[in-house]
Amino acid sequence: MVTGLWNIAADRPGTVALVGPNGREVSYGELAEAADRYGRGFQELGLTPGDSIVLMLPNSFELVAVYFAAYQTGLYVVMANWHLTGAEVGYLVQDSGAKAFVAHERFAEAAVEASAGLPESARFAVGEIDGFVPLAQLGEGQRGRPDVRTTGSPMLYTSGTTGRPKGVRRPLTGADPDVVPGSAPWFFGIFGLRPHDGHVHLCGSPLYHTAVLNFVVISIQLGHTAVLMDHWAPEEMLRLIERYKVTHSHMVPTQFHRLLALPDDVKAKYDMGSLRAMIHGAAPCPIEVKRRMLDWWGPVVIEYYAATEGGGTAITAQEWLRKPGSVGLPWPTSEIKVLGEDGTELPAGERGLVYMRMGDATFEYHKDAEKTRAARVGKLFTLQDIGYLDEDGYLFLCDRKNDMIISGGVNIYPAEIEGELVCHPKVADVAVFGVPHPDWGEEIKAVVQPADGVEPDDALTEELLEFARTRLAKFKLPRTISYLPELPRDPNGKLYKRKLRDHA
Repeated sequence: MVTGLWNIAADRPGTVALVGPNGREVSYGELAEAADRYGRGFQELGLTPGDSIVLMLPNSFELVAVYFAAYQTGLYVVMANWHLTGAEVGYLVQDSGAKAFVAHERFAEAAVEASAGLPESARFAVGEIDGFVPLAQLGEGQRGRPDVRTTGSPMLYTSGTTGRPKGVRRPLTGADPDVVPGSAPWFFGIFGLRPHDGHVHLCGSPLYHTAVLNFVVISIQLGHTAVLMDHWAPEEMLRLIERYKVTHSHMVPTQFHRLLALPDDVKAKYDMGSLRAMIHGAAPCPIEVKRRMLDWWGPVVIEYYAATEGGGTAITAQEWLRKPGSVGLPWPTSEIKVLGEDGTELPAGERGLVYMRMGDATFEYHKDAEKTRAARVGKLFTLQDIGYLDEDGYLFLCDRKNDMIISGGVNIYPAEIEGELVCHPKVADVAVFGVPHPDWGEEIKAVVQPADGVEPDDALTEELLEFARTRLAKFKLPRTISYLPELPRDPNGKLYKRKLRDHA
């Protein structure tokens, strides 16, 4: 059976490629036609392979169609986080050298500011934005495929939790966009996902995230219908799983936590029997949370650890039950090492910086040779995560190097403390970090988002500390706990501790 958007569109044009957040079903034929039209429009504007465009769009048919338009015309696609300010998105436009900008009217104010340096003819809107051309007019009136077709690439920016985000720009391959790269079925094969095979993917996070985008694009390329959510909600996810017989999804631990908080009668209302691979990553998952998800959904919960820059690990449910807390073994052709500060490889069980690489794949941080060099030891690179390998080669993560607390000369890993506190039924979310202390250097502070209906008072503080005392050594206990109605996480689960530290 054929794979690839345009091949499936030619072979079975009526097959459903995606379901929009409004329930609209879009066929492969419709999606390919829209991607061709927008691709012709970009070329009419004068864009050529190697040029960049920026998208500031919610999960939607339009986003996927514009992405595939750029993909088949050799363009770099920068997916802008629509939570950013206009100035922050403007930095992405300037840094990437974008030649076109596509935005939704929902983000009009930021989009106008971000794209101020581009001509009106290169700014397109879904809906109405002053000074923007309606997206429907891009490539309007022309027929057929774009004149030049060569494979483009996403140009993904690191999250920028410390300083300016950096673009990860890979060399273009010159490949035929009709040919699905072998890395796509290989990557899905890690999770037991094959082309076609009745698969349906549910996308509940914003497509500006690397992994979220990859899962939707690869799903469509391999003949899996993609169901898009605009805003994730726990019961709505269960409803969509039952309605569309969803087989796989990409999730984060905060979503698990919110699903588990649903009343038992709500959880029991929906049939989860179609699930085959519910894949999670992006943030540490507390052991107790994962056990409860496995008890509910069965052995379909698969974890991975990976980088935008390339490489990673994965672990099945069965393996995880033998190695609780591990993020698994390296992918085939991926290499994982734990190195000391001097760059030497550490023995099993000893904690250090986690380094990885993916075959002979290369990348560079756009316009930042120094950051590229600093992240590397030989062909290996690091995300500044601290971890260790056990005697069987399974990787265990401890925390980010930048998040580690040093109190009285002792290394303390906030992720461990967070993983225990979040298991308390009155805690919806929690962040732990170090704050200055005149004698110890740092002391441990926790910021808690109470569960709905819970009063954030001294009694709650004492209850949480008493709970922590039963699960953590004394030197790991928070010295202070404060409360916020909501913690600053992005929708993919990444916690912005810098914002909390600034106001601690």
